[in-house]
Amino acid sequence: MKGFSKIILTIGLTALSVIQANAQNPIVRNQYSADPSARVFGDRVYVYPSHDILATEGKGRLGWFCMEDYHVFSSANLTDWTDHGMLITQNKIPWVKSDSYSMWAPDCIERNGKYYFYFPTSPKDTVAYGRGFRVGVAIADKPTGPFIPQPEPIKDVRGIDPNVFIDKDGQAYLYWSAGNIYGAKLKANMLELDSEVKILGELPNKGLKEGPYLFERNGIYYLTYPHVENKIERLEYATGDNPLGPFKFAGVIMDESPTGCWTNHHSLIEFKNQWYLFYHHNDYSPKFDKARSIRADSLFFNADGTIKKVIPTLRGIGVTKANTEIQIDRYTAISNEGANLDFIDTTNHFDGWKLVFTKPSAWSQYNSVDFGNTKFRTISVRAKSAMGGTLQIRTNSILGPILAEITIPKGKDISIRKSSVLRMTKGMQNLFLVLKTGQPVETDWIRFE
Repeated sequence: MKGFSKIILTIGLTALSVIQANAQNPIVRNQYSADPSARVFGDRVYVYPSHDILATEGKGRLGWFCMEDYHVFSSANLTDWTDHGMLITQNKIPWVKSDSYSMWAPDCIERNGKYYFYFPTSPKDTVAYGRGFRVGVAIADKPTGPFIPQPEPIKDVRGIDPNVFIDKDGQAYLYWSAGNIYGAKLKANMLELDSEVKILGELPNKGLKEGPYLFERNGIYYLTYPHVENKIERLEYATGDNPLGPFKFAGVIMDESPTGCWTNHHSLIEFKNQWYLFYHHNDYSPKFDKARSIRADSLFFNADGTIKKVIPTLRGIGVTKANTEIQIDRYTAISNEGANLDFIDTTNHFDGWKLVFTKPSAWSQYNSVDFGNTKFRTISVRAKSAMGGTLQIRTNSILGPILAEITIPKGKDISIRKSSVLRMTKGMQNLFLVLKTGQPVETDWIRFE
């Protein structure tokens, strides 16, 4: 084991890539991702999700969750996200079963200039560690690594979904789940328990509870968690005046998925005076909910400290600059008739979506586009129409001032069309894309130039 301390999982510069998510959901658009643990370190938000892959023969369990490594993503503006590459992988940790494909929901926290990454997975030595999941730790000098995994998992912790909280007095706590939710104090080294394990049993008795995430606001401790009351998970929370409870059930943060995604897993952060909920859904894999994608939406509190229920959106968070590709299919609102979504390429969902207008006057609204003080002269749209049609881009409402009008000629292939900007605008605007006339039009994105 002495030589193991020299193993550092490095991340080459070539692994870094900026994801052109433009603040829309899902925020990671080049791979499956789930169970996001969001943290504010310095002036950036870092998200540590699990990494879903599709199981194949000899690689994971077919039809089930399959995860072999972790990535970390960060952003300074909640709009442009950077993939910093792989943090750790299952076959580089001596105590981990190298083919378990069970690198489930992680967490990361900073203490005294060190970053502690907690992850659950299956051990290869069931005699020494027992059956089921154990929780390991990897340590780094930077939030993006390189991380050095510890040679042993945390003693007396059996379960999944580790979450760490450091109180104002400096005491650290570890939470995890195994049917119920458990909690205990951590020693200052962040590697060992410093109290007896407590079952946080004041929560609803019926159904599975997992994925704990604890935070404090205005003296109230919020224990948040996914809960299966019926068939799929919804996000709930309980409150107390102590990090280990007792807690009192307080409400629902997000309802069950309307499309049937069985799991949801989350985290909550405050960044630049606004609270956000990070969670996941199966956007890129609507027929298989074991391949998920992380999302984020704004979260608000009532005056009494209770949490206002979050309604999931496609638009997501952050601001989109007018000179970037505005993915109009990640809409804020859409007309009741004549507009719908579909994948651009049904064989490769990571190519994203297209917005299909089927009737004149159908529309889509996209909020928070920043025009700044730039005088944009032209607009481009990537679209196609088998019979031809005309799109209008308006501000304020579907009857608001027309910024541009673009005719999409007859054609079978999607292409980029350009048109002149008819009216100048500045600052932050809400855009409305409207089918003025013609037959069905499929639209990928618009961009001002």
